[in-house]
Amino acid sequence: MTRGAYLVNLGVTPYLEAWDLQRALAAAVSQGAIPDTVILLEHPPVITLGRRTDGRTEVHVPDEAEVAVVETDRGGKSTFHGPGQLVCYPILDLNRHGRDVKRYVRDLEESVIRTVGGFGLEATRIEGLTGVWLESPPRKLCSIGVHIARWVTTHGYALNVDLDPAPFTEWITACGLEDAAFTTIVRELDRPVTVDDVRPRAAAALEEVFGLTLEELPVEQGAGLWPQPVHERISAKPIQSHPRSGEAVGVEQVVAGN
Repeated sequence: MTRGAYLVNLGVTPYLEAWDLQRALAAAVSQGAIPDTVILLEHPPVITLGRRTDGRTEVHVPDEAEVAVVETDRGGKSTFHGPGQLVCYPILDLNRHGRDVKRYVRDLEESVIRTVGGFGLEATRIEGLTGVWLESPPRKLCSIGVHIARWVTTHGYALNVDLDPAPFTEWITACGLEDAAFTTIVRELDRPVTVDDVRPRAAAALEEVFGLTLEELPVEQGAGLWPQPVHERISAKPIQSHPRSGEAVGVEQVVAGN
């Protein structure tokens, strides 16, 4: 059995605009106003800091670098986003998918593994680490960091398709991993692949893993979707926070990422 859901395909969207959109959609999903919704997009160059980031030791952006730095409410540490990276923000009500946070993160990883498998890459998980990797030697292909409030998810994954991975190591200690290598689909395949090539495979993998039937919504004015004031008011309501909890026991859950 599958459930109907929305798919929102956006182009290069500023990080803060996308975050506002996520919160509005999460409020609407939480209230049952809309079904589960998946956003696929790219970001201009931006470094995002999860709740476990140590800015004194992990962030070393050169003064001349043209990149925004944003503190977020997702789990995990620091990561980099830029054009050529497919970013996926699933806004899902986990009441429909099992109230299991660890399973949700594993399912996100599985959807990425299936996505890149369609291009002939055999990706995997590494015990004790979040995200999706290629092995021999280990290279990180996708970072994951999520936030869950009232059992509704925001944030998600960032899959490196065709971008320079240098900022992951030269500008930050990405994911808090000192010696990790980062790679891209294009680098591994040694042939052209675009974010637009990956979008349909990513959507199909999410449908398979989460039991969804995605209906793409027309987006004519960028990220300015569903600006209803009621959604903004709902999303702005204070919620109880359990920032140190790793179990799904509270109203709000910040889940380890990267």
